[in-house]
Amino acid sequence: MIRPAKLADAQQAIPILMQIIHDMEIPVVKSVGEDKIQDLLIDAFAAPDYRYGYPQMLVYVDEQTDKVLGICVGYPAAKEANIDDGLRPYLANHGLPADFAMFSDVEAQPGEWYLDSLAVAPDAQGQGIGGQLLDYLNDWLKQKGETLISLNVDLGNPKAKRVYTHHGFVKDSEIMIGSHRYEHLLRPIK
Repeated sequence: MIRPAKLADAQQAIPILMQIIHDMEIPVVKSVGEDKIQDLLIDAFAAPDYRYGYPQMLVYVDEQTDKVLGICVGYPAAKEANIDDGLRPYLANHGLPADFAMFSDVEAQPGEWYLDSLAVAPDAQGQGIGGQLLDYLNDWLKQKGETLISLNVDLGNPKAKRVYTHHGFVKDSEIMIGSHRYEHLLRPIK
């Protein structure tokens, strides 16, 4: 079952997200430590306007156990300039400076709804959960009046790109995010 994330999902959803954070090899995350970043993101999950706050997330859950097996996180590109402001109130509690930032690159273009992250728990991969989230996202965003979904896929992750292209995404351009090169993919919302 796919549903909007709830505040109570933090302990399950953030470790799934951390797979992406790990793969991005973000220097500041490496210097602070992934465990500390995970604890920070679990706390900041409560922030309503933060990039990884629960209102920006859909979760795929096992209907019988309510265990979170997959996540997708995103926001309209118009919110990107301020999407990380919601993290600031949590920084001091984790011994981080007020100017701490994990992201500085522009990842979305005007008019897009940006799929920041799509991830599936390791023990649930290969079951079509990512594809189901992508399909659900289309209808969910259509109801919100969005017309275009974008995402960035690491050039070093052809498996993920195959999932996206199978679900109708096409390459628009290439960009650098941190030290990795990404393909910027688009899909009209039908």
